[in-house]
Amino acid sequence: MNYRVVLFDLDGTLLNTLEDLADSMNASLAAMDLPAHPIDSYRYFVGDGMVNLARRALPEEMRSDEAIVGRLVVRMRSEYQKRWDSRTRPYDGIGELLDELVERRVKMAVLSNKSHDFTQLCVSKLLGRWHFDAVLGGGEVPHKPDPKGALKIASDLAVPPAEFIYLGDSGTDMKTAAAAGMYGVGALWGFRDAEELIAGGAKTLIERPMELLRLLERG
Repeated sequence: MNYRVVLFDLDGTLLNTLEDLADSMNASLAAMDLPAHPIDSYRYFVGDGMVNLARRALPEEMRSDEAIVGRLVVRMRSEYQKRWDSRTRPYDGIGELLDELVERRVKMAVLSNKSHDFTQLCVSKLLGRWHFDAVLGGGEVPHKPDPKGALKIASDLAVPPAEFIYLGDSGTDMKTAAAAGMYGVGALWGFRDAEELIAGGAKTLIERPMELLRLLERG
């Protein structure tokens, strides 16, 4: 297959956002006199949008209280606005990969469950050296693993889904790729482990960003 587009997840794939997300949510919890969590716990809290992040961070007995969840989401958005770029950076090797994709004239796009405004902010400020043909976040399209966002990008770019590589770090990403008819590649440098990626339907796993180029060469 000749792959013409690489569709990227954002958090845990292009950018290591974990510390800023964890610090923002822990500050939000502290403001509500609720217990904080170790940073590593957030590897499994994030990935499905801010409402689900808030729900998972709350004590179990509070997770079904929509009013409390809503209050925490409001606080989290405010805290994250203060520090979203304090420690967030592209992963090692991402800049080199993006440079090479530009050189090869491979189109690039981003699909995230992070809210659309923060997705655009992160891409424009931290990945602004590169042109992405589409950038979509939560709220603009249904959250992954619903494939509508991936399919909208394919339609907007006028490229068949089968000619997309979808690179992500979670089972949710791999399920999205499968549902959209794209080639799912699991990023092992991200927030989740190989077992989750394989269970989600990853076609292959890579340990470093530049390994993605082998798939393009194979195509």
